[in-house]
Parts: sequence; structure tokens; C-alpha cells
Amino acid sequence: MQIGSIQGVEFRNYRTLSLTPAPRLNVLSGRNGQGKTNLLEAIAVLLTGRSFRTSHLAEIAAWGTEATVLSGEIRRAEGTRTVRRAIERAQNGAWQSVGDLVPWAKVIAFGWPDLEIMHGPPGARRNFLDGFAGRLYPSHIPTLLRYRQIVARRNAVLQVSAAGPVDERLAPWDEQLATVGMELVDRRRRATAALQTELARVHPAVAGVGQKVEIRYRASVGEASDAAGFIRALGERRREELRRRMTLVGPHRDDLAIELDGVDVRAFGSRGQQRLLALAARLAEVMPVRDAVGTAPVLLLDDALSELDDRGRENVLREIQHTDQVFLSTPEPLAPSGGAQWIVREGGVAAA
Repeated sequence: MQIGSIQGVEFRNYRTLSLTPAPRLNVLSGRNGQGKTNLLEAIAVLLTGRSFRTSHLAEIAAWGTEATVLSGEIRRAEGTRTVRRAIERAQNGAWQSVGDLVPWAKVIAFGWPDLEIMHGPPGARRNFLDGFAGRLYPSHIPTLLRYRQIVARRNAVLQVSAAGPVDERLAPWDEQLATVGMELVDRRRRATAALQTELARVHPAVAGVGQKVEIRYRASVGEASDAAGFIRALGERRREELRRRMTLVGPHRDDLAIELDGVDVRAFGSRGQQRLLALAARLAEVMPVRDAVGTAPVLLLDDALSELDDRGRENVLREIQHTDQVFLSTPEPLAPSGGAQWIVREGGVAAA
């Protein structure tokens, strides 16, 4: 899949936006604060209706406006499709995203917040894994939202019933938690296996060294593979749950273990190792998503080359040239072979 063109009005610091990108690599250069990240975000919003930077739609429209509108053409082997997306304030004051739905239009974005995958709390790694699983399995995110509702309602039972017998009241929530929770665990395990396979190829390519990368899913249900095993794990923690008045078993408590040559990168990896591995993890998503959807995702890399030495930059550029369409932002001009150069300045973009 490729973006043939994108136009927009009142998007962040862009009063108007118009870009006809190259079909492969597009390098966006310019000083900080000029709109490079905003342009990457506009591409993501056009294709998916969501921002990779914020869940607050009100932040996306230009200050003082009531709406932002994006349109463009996206192409794949079957032909070209025109899409339109608006982020607008409804009559009740809430902001909403409306527009064309394109199930096969996928985006993979990398930015500095992805460093939290390596050194942040478990929730950062769960969000990363769920985002990846959501691109592989269309039902994953709706299931995740349903699971969170179940956890909230089960926690309410624990909070009001901690002093007395609660088994009968918890039983129906235990069953729902186990059924929906094991769906998530199963998809996360499969997504982790797909990441492991690709990371074993991508990381040595971008790092330039043959370190062994291992990523494992750590489930709070242990090795359980069905709802019955999930319920047993709940039973083992029942007393502690009653004491703490919260659900302590399930996907909302799980984590990823990430190791380089057997060493926990989260605790002992250098900042450079963590950054390169976070980038490699994003690049490792490309092939599994392409296989699952039938078309390659658009790759958005926000300042991905910073803090890398010359060799590291060359390795990353070589790797991303194997993908389809890529948008790479950088504060410094960059002229890789086969790529288009764009200058971003004060909310405008022009060919270099």
C-alpha cells in the first residue's frame, strides 16, 4: 500500500497541507518545531482515523478551529481509492473522528515514546503488544475493551465485598474474565512469536552485530492454555485479591521479557541498545502485518536515526529500503539513494 497524495486543512500547525509523496522512501527534514511529526501524524489519522501521539482528538485540530479535514489517495495492486477523514466537534461539544474506513490501511509508527517499551512500566509493553496484535487480528482491540469492562466490574465486587463471602458473586465474573482473557492471551502469545521470528532477523541487520534477541510473553496465568487453567490461577490468588480488593490475574497484569544475549535489556541495556531494539521491534512488525492484511503497512519513523552512529544509520536506511512506503523525519538533511527529500518549515512542506 502507498499514499498517492494527502491534503489537509487546519491540522495542528498546518493551515493547509498538500503532499504527493514518493512511492518508497520520503525523508522529511527541518528544524524542531516546524511540523515534521505533525505531518507523520496526519498520515496516520488519514489512514486509520487515529493518532499515534494522543487519544485526545481536540488536540489535533488547529488551535481555535472546530474541525480538521484530511483527504488523499491510497494505492495498492487492485487500484486507487480516495479517502476522507474529519476530526470535528459535535453539537454536544465532544470531538469525533468521522470518515472512510479502510480495513487494510495499516500504519506502523516509531517515535521517542517507544523507548518506554524497553525501560518503561509493564503497561507500555502491553500497549505495544496489543497495538501489534490489533493490526494482525481485527477482533483483538474490541476484545481488549470488553475485557477491561469485565475487570472493572469484577473489581467492584471485590471492593464492596472484601469483608464477607464473595465466591458466588465472583463466579460469573470469573467465567467471563477467563473466557475473554484467554482469547487475549492466545493472540498475544501468537503475536509475540511472530515478533520473535522477525526480531531475530531485523535486529542483527540494524545493529550490525550478531547478538541473540529473545522476547517472551510473561502471562500471569502461567502456562495455562484454556479458561479452566485461568480460573485455577484466579483461585490461587483469591485470598490476596480479597485483601487488595483488585483483580491480580489476567492480561492486564502481564508483561514482556526482552533479552539481548541472555541479559534483561529493560534493566541493564544501555540507552543506545534500548533505542535500537525499540526501533527494531517496530520494524519487525512490518512483515507479519503485511502477511495478515495482504498489503504492506505505511512506515512512519519520527527522528529514528538520532543517537545512532554513522554505521547504525546506514544499517537502518538499508533495512527500511526493503519495505514499501516509508516516511522518515530528521532534523538534518539526508539524501539516501532512491529517496525523495522534503523540507518542512513553519507548517509547510516543499520538495528539497
